[in-house]
Amino acid sequence: MAYDALLADRVRSALNGAAGISERKMFGGLAFMAGGYMFVGVSGKALMARVGPERYLEALARSHVRVMDFTGKPMKGYVFVDPPGLETDADLSYWIETCIGFVRSLPVRSRK
Repeated sequence: MAYDALLADRVRSALNGAAGISERKMFGGLAFMAGGYMFVGVSGKALMARVGPERYLEALARSHVRVMDFTGKPMKGYVFVDPPGLETDADLSYWIETCIGFVRSLPVRSRK
């Protein structure tokens, strides 16, 4: 599946050269990584957002957010945010800050 290059560029711009961020093609889209963990990604026109288990239900209650279910089984702690939920830079920044905050609370993964 192709991913929305404009959304990927918006994510890059919002990250504004933040240290320790990398990109990896993953899940048929593009994933943004911090500390060895994906925190957001772009799949089709949607943003994949790793909000963590504590904020999962809160995230799903927001408009234009749905369960992330690549395998047919919901991935708890991850959601898709559809384009109407990403219209403004503030909308996108909310998701990026929420997700990067979650993964930065996890132990840093060692490289294999």
